[in-house]
Amino acid sequence: MNGFRGGFGGFNGANLQNLMKQAQKMQQDMEKAKEELINTDFVGTSGGGMVEVTLTGDKKAKKVTIKPQVVDADDVEMLEDLVQSAFNDAIEKITKAEQEKLPNIPQGF
Repeated sequence: MNGFRGGFGGFNGANLQNLMKQAQKMQQDMEKAKEELINTDFVGTSGGGMVEVTLTGDKKAKKVTIKPQVVDADDVEMLEDLVQSAFNDAIEKITKAEQEKLPNIPQGF
């Protein structure tokens, strides 16, 4: 024949079992890293700290702080922009942390 001996392309039972153990450990490590991210608070700021937004690692709003001196009834649009910018800053921090803690995880895993 062509030298085929069966099995999984050179994997014997011990190799396959070792591979399964490695996969299980990697999954456990990923779950732990995800849990750490979820339990971490990320603070986004704008306007030199005049607006702060705190999000959890799963991108849920936890707290919004607005300094009174930035509130101007005649310029609500500026305040809206500052809040939006602070949210975007926090989300960028979460994304960066995800990439650092979970660098090799396929999307949707």
